[in-house]
Amino acid sequence: MINTEKHYLCVENYQRIMKIALIGYGKMGKEIEKIALSRGHEIVSIIDINNRQDFSSEAFRSADVAIEFTAPSVAYGNCLEAFKNGVKVVSGSTGWMGEHGDEMRRLCQEEGKTLFWSSNFSLGVAIFSAVNKYLAKIMNNFPNYDVSMVETHHIHKLDAPSGTAITLAEGILENLDRKQKWVSGTLTAPDGTVSGTTDCAPDELPVSAVRRGEVPGIHTIKYESDADSIIITHDAKNRSGFALGAVLAAEYTAGHTGFLGMNDLFPF
Repeated sequence: MINTEKHYLCVENYQRIMKIALIGYGKMGKEIEKIALSRGHEIVSIIDINNRQDFSSEAFRSADVAIEFTAPSVAYGNCLEAFKNGVKVVSGSTGWMGEHGDEMRRLCQEEGKTLFWSSNFSLGVAIFSAVNKYLAKIMNNFPNYDVSMVETHHIHKLDAPSGTAITLAEGILENLDRKQKWVSGTLTAPDGTVSGTTDCAPDELPVSAVRRGEVPGIHTIKYESDADSIIITHDAKNRSGFALGAVLAAEYTAGHTGFLGMNDLFPF
């Protein structure tokens, strides 16, 4: 059994008063700021679209950790700027690690940089991910069940499927021998139009996406046979869980180095 309460208390031990820089000051940035301040930390620099020159400022360089939530097109550059100025990074931006992940790992392993990256910082998603892997391991013995996934997010999200869905899909592939790769399924646009298909090869896992309203994030994994269905879902009620996880990750990162992730913070 996973003793999440005990481990959460261990995570609390990482906490010390930190100087935090925020990269990106949208809804997530503001929520992270609120939680960081409530935990006694200091926000020393906020970098957004109009003041990127502040990466080289004394205030930014004084930060113990920078927390970065922006867009796929700028996340890589943001991390490089932070590294250049000697600041560790916690990044929750998705849609860019496929292209730049190897370079980020090399910088951390060979040049002493530190990046904590996750497609999702929610404690609930970390637990859900562990359950997902365990369920896939069980279902490896029951080939009459086929598996699919649907993720739903707000209309402002740029990447589809979501980074969290891809991470969950990779967790299934690691434990379900009959699936070799994930593929994009259908995409339901904000206006209700549907493109794509869930028809795929038997060894492929379809991951569909829905963009609707202001949904923080819903991920549903379904195993279906002729007899019944087994469905697990994580439904985020708001952004606070993601923001708290990002601050917990920053507290952990302040005392660690290298290429880090949720498995380091929550080793279930």
